[in-house]
Amino acid sequence: MFRVQTYYLIICLILTAVLPFVFPLWKDTAGKPFYFMMDIAYITFFGLSTTLSLLSILSHAKRQQQFVMGRLNIILNLILLGLFVNRTLNLSGGTATVSEKGIGMFLPIFSIVFLVLANKAIKKDEDLVKSVDRLR
Repeated sequence: MFRVQTYYLIICLILTAVLPFVFPLWKDTAGKPFYFMMDIAYITFFGLSTTLSLLSILSHAKRQQQFVMGRLNIILNLILLGLFVNRTLNLSGGTATVSEKGIGMFLPIFSIVFLVLANKAIKKDEDLVKSVDRLR
């Protein structure tokens, strides 16, 4: 039986490893869907987030390490979200290349929510173990 944070991390793994292949990030002005595979930066950040989620699931016995990887994963997803916002706002001042936002653009937000929930559960487990150790 898994702990609660493992379920949250599995959801986060699905959000970063599977769903970007299914949902486009946005549609360009020509109406063609833009997937994350069309830009190396998005490939890198989704790949790193997936890797951190998987490593965090596999290191279930090391709660502190799992907590730190969760924090790093939150930072990676925030950077990815910042890249999406930068692309949609198109800071150069010209016309935007994004005409319609896709569901894929919101995947980092959902991932951050589940990572925060996982980190809360990890912290709760850590506090429980510390309180039991005090009683001994």
